[in-house]
Amino acid sequence: MNLFSRTVSRARSAPAEGARRLLLQRAALAGAGLVAGVLGLRATPAQAQAAPPAARGSARPPLVEVWKDPNCGCCADWVTHLEASGFAVKVHDTGNTAMRARLGVATKYGSCHTGLVGGYAIEGHVPAREIRRLLRDRPDAIGLAVPGMPVGSPGMDGPAYGNRQDAYEVLLLTRDGGSKVFQAYPRGKA
Repeated sequence: MNLFSRTVSRARSAPAEGARRLLLQRAALAGAGLVAGVLGLRATPAQAQAAPPAARGSARPPLVEVWKDPNCGCCADWVTHLEASGFAVKVHDTGNTAMRARLGVATKYGSCHTGLVGGYAIEGHVPAREIRRLLRDRPDAIGLAVPGMPVGSPGMDGPAYGNRQDAYEVLLLTRDGGSKVFQAYPRGKA
């Protein structure tokens, strides 16, 4: 008798909430959240918090694939920002024009690098916290963009830029080719 069969067998003989808990615990421990999903069960918030980190999806950091020019220093600094913020990054030093087009990001939203994470395009110097919010909220969109190369955005910041912080916006790229402000960053004090 396999793990699934034993779990279902025990669940049939237990009260409803106990069965639910048992199924979810087994699924989490086995790394098989599929069992609960197939049975149409959802974890309560308390059960989700009690699950081991691997079952909550925090065992592996999200992977961001990045396409950039091999000689671009600000792109490398943005990659460092992502890694420092807990993302895994795979870099393709092949330029980003073809990937930007492939992901459906209009040229008017373009920047010096293009990323892909969780099925979303990330164009330009998007802060890691906005990428996390995108992955958490999962809007129906192409992805996020910070057009151009605004000074003060991640990778375009620090002493090399006189610690200047220009105002910029992170845009949510909609599937109809438009955009809306996802987060605005005001001009900082110089």
